[in-house]
Amino acid sequence: MQGFAERGNSGDLGQLQSIMHAIELACTSIQMQMNLGAAEATILSLSQAPQPYQTCKFILENSQMANARFQAAAAIRDAAIREWGFLSSDEKRSMISFCLCFVMQHAHSPEGYVQAKVSSVAAQLLKRGWLDFSAAEKDEFFYQVNQAVYGIHGVDVQFAGVNFLESLVSEFSPSTSSAMGLPREFHEHCRKSLEVDHLKTFYCWARDAALSVTNRIVESDSAVPEVKVCTAALRLMLQILNWEFSPIAVPLGVRTGADSPKRSECNLVQPGPAWREVLVTSGHIGWLLNLYAALRQKFSCEGYWLDCPVAVSARKLVVQFCSLTGNIFSSVQMHEHHLLQLLSGVIQWIDPPDAVSRAIECGKSESEMLDGCRALLSIATVTTPSTFDQLLKSTRSYGTLTLLCILMSEVVKNLMTNNSEEETWSWETRDILLDTWTALLVPVNSDGGNASLPPEGKNATASLFALIVEAELKAASASAFKDDDSDYLQASISALDERLGSYALIGRTAIEVTVPFLIRLFSERFERLNQGRGFIDPTETLEELYSLLLITGHVIADEGEGETPLIPNAIRFHLPHNLEADTHPIVILCGSIIRFAEESLKPEMRASVFSPRLMEAVIWFLARWSCTYLMSPEESRDSTTVLLKFFGQQGQGKLVLDIIVRISLTALVSYPGEKYLQAVTCFQLLHALVQQKHICIHLVALDSWRDLSNAFANEKTLFLLNTAHQRSLAQTLVRSASGLRNLEASNQYVRDLMGHMATYLVEITSKNDFKNVAQQPDIILPVSCLLERLRGAASASEPRLQKAIYELGFSTMNPVLILLEVYKHESAVVYLLLKFVVDWVDGQISYLESQETAVVVNFCMSLLRLYSANNIGKISISLSSSLSTEAKTEKYKDLRALLQLLSSLCSKDLVDFSSDSTETESTNISQVVYFGLHIVTPLISLELLKYPKFCFDYFSLISHMLEVYPETVAQLSSEAFSHVIGTLDFGLQHQDAEVVDMCLRALRALASYHHKERSAGKVGLGSHAAGLKDPGGNFQEGILSQFLRSVLQLLLFGDYSPDLVSSAADALLPLILCEQSLYQKLGNELIERQANETLKSRLSNALRTLTSANQLSSTIDRKNCQIFRKNLSNFLVDVRGFLRTM
Repeated sequence: MQGFAERGNSGDLGQLQSIMHAIELACTSIQMQMNLGAAEATILSLSQAPQPYQTCKFILENSQMANARFQAAAAIRDAAIREWGFLSSDEKRSMISFCLCFVMQHAHSPEGYVQAKVSSVAAQLLKRGWLDFSAAEKDEFFYQVNQAVYGIHGVDVQFAGVNFLESLVSEFSPSTSSAMGLPREFHEHCRKSLEVDHLKTFYCWARDAALSVTNRIVESDSAVPEVKVCTAALRLMLQILNWEFSPIAVPLGVRTGADSPKRSECNLVQPGPAWREVLVTSGHIGWLLNLYAALRQKFSCEGYWLDCPVAVSARKLVVQFCSLTGNIFSSVQMHEHHLLQLLSGVIQWIDPPDAVSRAIECGKSESEMLDGCRALLSIATVTTPSTFDQLLKSTRSYGTLTLLCILMSEVVKNLMTNNSEEETWSWETRDILLDTWTALLVPVNSDGGNASLPPEGKNATASLFALIVEAELKAASASAFKDDDSDYLQASISALDERLGSYALIGRTAIEVTVPFLIRLFSERFERLNQGRGFIDPTETLEELYSLLLITGHVIADEGEGETPLIPNAIRFHLPHNLEADTHPIVILCGSIIRFAEESLKPEMRASVFSPRLMEAVIWFLARWSCTYLMSPEESRDSTTVLLKFFGQQGQGKLVLDIIVRISLTALVSYPGEKYLQAVTCFQLLHALVQQKHICIHLVALDSWRDLSNAFANEKTLFLLNTAHQRSLAQTLVRSASGLRNLEASNQYVRDLMGHMATYLVEITSKNDFKNVAQQPDIILPVSCLLERLRGAASASEPRLQKAIYELGFSTMNPVLILLEVYKHESAVVYLLLKFVVDWVDGQISYLESQETAVVVNFCMSLLRLYSANNIGKISISLSSSLSTEAKTEKYKDLRALLQLLSSLCSKDLVDFSSDSTETESTNISQVVYFGLHIVTPLISLELLKYPKFCFDYFSLISHMLEVYPETVAQLSSEAFSHVIGTLDFGLQHQDAEVVDMCLRALRALASYHHKERSAGKVGLGSHAAGLKDPGGNFQEGILSQFLRSVLQLLLFGDYSPDLVSSAADALLPLILCEQSLYQKLGNELIERQANETLKSRLSNALRTLTSANQLSSTIDRKNCQIFRKNLSNFLVDVRGFLRTM
């Protein structure tokens, strides 16, 4: 079917009916999956037709097919957004009025999705004209909506009016707004305007609509139409409370809820003082609670009611009111009264917990229980623990904390009773309640003061923690004889971290009880192991110890997260201060665990007790514990002096450190093939030890550390470790050299540790028959292992060790080139070689003197030449196009490594710690990198750039190069330059906004450089910027002319993120300044293509204003760029819509 040619005239009835029938036939074909291409083309032609409004209205009013009416509404939206710029004010208002009237007139229609679509179109068009319409024009639209919402025209129309407001609020909210091809500033202006002028009014309308039907709903004995109005109104109120209100200063003492991440969603509501009367002081919340309570009582015998839309909407609104905070409350007392009122209503959903739990087990819906727990989470997020606890005491004999403990206990008991592998209501309830505890206790735990819970709350949490531990031990014991695919056995330590972290917060609230309790549990299990050794199966006990180690590790220590964690405040402030070391509960607890762990050094104990799984928990505990307690530099705090001194440098610290190192060596040597155990040992325990220099000083003096170093160098067992673990171990051992006080001793330590490995590579690659035997597995394996180890050592580079690591890399330069040649068809070995070079160059380049830099640069050039000569990584487009999975992109890892190598070389010009004076002749890094680009770019296809990781690395390098070294771009050969430019053109059309942004930055740098050079009388980009004739005699535009066309095409006709407008403006300004005649020509072409004289004049003025408004000049300074950004934003709002119709 040909495109519709209508331009606003009504046309004859026959033509309108013909088009309607064609659309109906297309909709039928799509439903029947027949002639899909032709059917979709027919529907698309309606949307793309110029001004198809009369046709669309005819279809909406006359078609008997709902899908056809839906498509007509969609076509109105697409055409109006596209053509908005040249529609008259009357046409715009008429179109919105038509949509609103249609929705109201057909409110009784059973095709709700058509009504929703037309309502959405009205909302989108109203937003598109929001900044154009006067206040009076907006009021005229809203008067119609107000009349509908108040129920003047009946229940169906009232429902339609509320639904329209819901669509409108959704459209103005940044997170749910529709794309219109306009700058983000437009959407932000609309959002602010609606929030300030209308949002509160809409809320009041929704509230009044719900109020108007409440009595009818409560008094009726059966379902009535008013229920859907009430549900929609409650949903709209919830949507408005979820609005992203503009930031308002939060008064002191008010919790913002941003203390910790949560598994359960909890959005704070902070609308500000202007909303106080509507939300707080008007009695609105009391009405909502009473409504729900009345309906709950009325339908108490109807089990389905708890999950019906009106009940769900009411509960969600109540939960959201619990998140209300900020200066909407004039005082703390007002806020507390608000929360108490809500809690009094919510408590009926969850209390008594045992009765509620039994009812759910008997078939009652759990939704009310879950929402009640979410309400507690919201309240906990906006209050302190003491305020939270006091809320319930005004109506009960116990506090809210006690209720929370009872609730949690009931859930834990249910989980213990129903030990199902399937997630049940109790799983979700547990997660919500744990988030509630986290919201309450993270601030207490991180507070520098001596904050704590009230005594009653501490007693309740102590009992709760005991029950939780009992449940965990029961689950551990029950899992002992299950199949290996049990969820409990498969759950890694990291997967349990979040839940165990919440348990630990609960335990710390009563630390005086918790630690002795854990000591008793460990003692019982240690004794059970000793008494039953040899004749009682220890599996259950070992699983319980595994669980206890994880729980205890979380209770007594925090995760470092990149920093050295301090002793938790609960231990620092709430354990007795005047204890001797041998009676301190933490010393007793940790000492018993360390002594137990030391037993793993005995072969017979490893055989009977220390399974790989238990060793994982032991190693994990030692890693977490040592970060906080082992030789801690924090020995000045009175409350922890005894504790820190006992495990300090002058106490038992050295002895414990020696035990830990020996256990680590045992874990690596005595448990071959246990990858997870080895990973925890290498990445967590040993890595943690060398992060602290004061520990490194003692490490390098230990015989056990020397044993580990010798085993690393000579033990065949450690050559069988995963290569990533070998790399990590090499990095750890090299880093420990910083503990040697003498600089030369540190470097000699690295030479002694790694030197023979480099020597092995030199010797093996020097043999005459190496090429003949290189492909044998027993040669490839040690070569690969040594490369990983060298890479680990290179990544440990620091100023103190720079000399030795440079020598290490220098000695392997020739072997690396030989290996690259020999293993050119072994992609895994090639990748290891490249990554070693990348890490070595990255760690060294900033410290090298000019002579050393020249050596490294020449080596990199040789490597690049060899790589190119062997054509390694060059993949044909036909092959690349067949690579459809992410896993297959690993074939491109070597090319990514080369890009990273070039980026590392670039950093020399940005960060240089060498002692060379500025007069010293130095290597031109930019020349080297562009030489690298000459070699690498032919290996990169456009198909290759379709893979995200590689694409990002490539454009990051290109953008950086053109921004930092634009003056050398003219030195590229025509072929290499054309290839780079071709990839930039590809990047401009990329779907990833970040890639497009990098390309625009590169274009800005390129055009700015050329403009500045030409302004100074120089050649700039020279022949690259000038037009040339191709071999066929056809004129080819220069690259700046091509990109001026591309950027204008993108801005005026493309689909892109509004966030890119600023970057596009920064690229477009220098392009226009470089190619002013072409810009004038393109502008004239656009103007001449406009048949409408009004639009022609409007476009001409807009183009002139773009380059002259706000005193824009012909310079490329910061101020001028800011002016041009504003000009471009206004230009796009003014003309982009009607230009896209051309």
